[in-house]
Amino acid sequence: MYRTVALLERELKMPVTRLQSGPLGGDLQIGAKIAEGAVDFINFFRGPCGPRPPDPDVKALLRIAVVWNIPVACNRAPADFTISSPLMGEPYDHLFPAYDAYRRRALPPPDA
Repeated sequence: MYRTVALLERELKMPVTRLQSGPLGGDLQIGAKIAEGAVDFINFFRGPCGPRPPDPDVKALLRIAVVWNIPVACNRAPADFTISSPLMGEPYDHLFPAYDAYRRRALPPPDA
């Protein structure tokens, strides 16, 4: 992960927040930031022929992105569309799902 961040910082000429590698909790850190509203989109590249990252971690990250309506690019083509979108240069009114009713739902009675 840190090599990727160093490459991004060099190419973008700006600081990038460093998180842990996926197997060390990085996927969970990103998921937490999504739930906090601190993530606008994700570029999550996986080599189609290389070793696969831990599948449950990846599924959890992609699921939380879907829950919070976060765009995800898993290869270069959608990443190019996302980054070159006119929406990147202006404020975007991100529509988050309304989970208020879900949060206020009644708890089932405890088992007797």
